[in-house]
Amino acid sequence: MKLAALTRAFEPRPNVETCVVHTGQHYDERLAGNLFSELEMKKPDVQLAVGAGAISWQMAEILGRLDSVLVEFAPDRVIVVGDVTSTLAGALAASNRGIPVAHIEAGLRSFDPTMPEERNRMLTDHLSDRLFVTEPAGVDNLRREGVDPARIHLVGNVMIDTLERERVRAADSDVRARLGLADSSYLVATLHRPENVDEPSVLREAVDALAEISHSCPVVFPIHPRTRQRLAASTEGERLRRSRGIQLVDPLGYRDFLHLQAGATAVLTDSGGIQEETAVLGVPCLTVRRSTERPVTLEHGSSRLVPANAGAIVEAWSAVARGEWVVRPPPPLWDGRAALRIADVLLGSAAAAASVG
Repeated sequence: MKLAALTRAFEPRPNVETCVVHTGQHYDERLAGNLFSELEMKKPDVQLAVGAGAISWQMAEILGRLDSVLVEFAPDRVIVVGDVTSTLAGALAASNRGIPVAHIEAGLRSFDPTMPEERNRMLTDHLSDRLFVTEPAGVDNLRREGVDPARIHLVGNVMIDTLERERVRAADSDVRARLGLADSSYLVATLHRPENVDEPSVLREAVDALAEISHSCPVVFPIHPRTRQRLAASTEGERLRRSRGIQLVDPLGYRDFLHLQAGATAVLTDSGGIQEETAVLGVPCLTVRRSTERPVTLEHGSSRLVPANAGAIVEAWSAVARGEWVVRPPPPLWDGRAALRIADVLLGSAAAAASVG
C-alpha cells in the first residue's frame, strides 16, 4: 500500500527511473501477491524470493541477493519503507555500497526493545540521510537521538495516500453482504504479533474476549497465516470455530478489508497500519499492545492501548458500545499527498515545504 503511493508519485517526474525490488519476505499470495494487481501496480522489477526463515537467515539472504541488484542497477538512491527485516536489510545493503538511503516512516518508536521492529526502525534511521516522518512525535524522537534536523522531513503518511485513492472504489465492495453483515453492527479483529499469538495464555485471553463480545455483536476475524498456525496448535482454534457469533475468514483483499473497516462499529488489532487507517476512517480502534510507535492515533482519540487481558478488552469494547468513544479528525498532513511531498524533497523541488530543519 505504501509502495503504490510512492511509485505513482515518481511516475510523472521527468528523467526519473525506478526499480522496485520485492524481497519475498512476505511471501503469502493472499497477503502480498494480489495487492499488486488490486492496486493497479506493475509487477516488481526484481523478485528476490527469499521466503520464510529465521530473522537472521532472512537478513543474510536479502543482503546477499540485494547486493547483486545494486551492483547491476547502480541506483542513485535506495528508498526503504517501514520497519520489517527487509527495511533494515535494504538500508544495510545500500550503505555498504555507499548509496544514500531514504527511510519512509522514520522516527517511529515504541520504546519496547524486545520488538524486532523497534531495532529495525532505529538502525535504519541512523543509516539514512533522508528521514520522512509521519507524525510530530517522530521528529521529536529523531532530534532526541541526535539526528541532524536538516535530514528530517515531516511529510505525512503514505498509507493514507493509498486509502484516499481507493476508498471510493472500496465503497463498491460487497464483502459485508457476503459475510451477512450488510445491515448490522460488527467488530473486526486482527491479531498477528508474537506478543499476542505466540504465548498460549495470552492468546487465550484474546479468544475469551472475542467470545464474550460475540454474544452481543458479530465478530469478523480475518486470520493471518502466523495466527492460524498458533490457533491450530492449541484448543483456541476449535473454540473460535464453535463460536456462533465469530466468523473466521482468510485474509481479505485491500478494498474488501477497507470496506469492512469503514463499516465496523470498532476494530480490535495489533497492527500499526490498521491503527493509522482507522484514524482516518473515524472508527474506534482497540489496540492490543503494551505500547505503540504511533502515538498520534492515541492523541487523536481513534485508538486506545488495551492490555492483552479479556476483562480489559471487553471493557474497552463496552465503552464503544455505550457511545463513550469520540474520534477526532485525522492528524495533520494525513491528506493523501505524503508521497508527492517525498518526491519533491528527493528531487529538489521548491514545493518541498514540509521539511523540518
